[in-house]
Amino acid sequence: MISEVIVQLSADQQFRADVDRLAPMGNEEARRWLDEQFIALDCEPLRPSGKVLLADKVLVVAREAGARRLGDEAWFQTYARAAHAVLARPMIKVDVAAMTVTY
Repeated sequence: MISEVIVQLSADQQFRADVDRLAPMGNEEARRWLDEQFIALDCEPLRPSGKVLLADKVLVVAREAGARRLGDEAWFQTYARAAHAVLARPMIKVDVAAMTVTY
């Protein structure tokens, strides 16, 4: 089975990572990395309650990272490894424009 993370910023801007070719990341390490990025990128919770689901965190970090960070291969590979570890799904599509994460 192929494991892939896709981030769609717009109709013509997409980033893909074949997670099978990357070193796996542990769940705790992935959570910690996403938490650090959430803070570093000044992300805001999507929900009025302030609760941040893991899928929300993956989405908001991608949105705030933008094309500049997503275009940085090392950063994007780490992001993909973290998203794959915390969501535990083989295929993950993060559609920033639609504000959705699908598996």
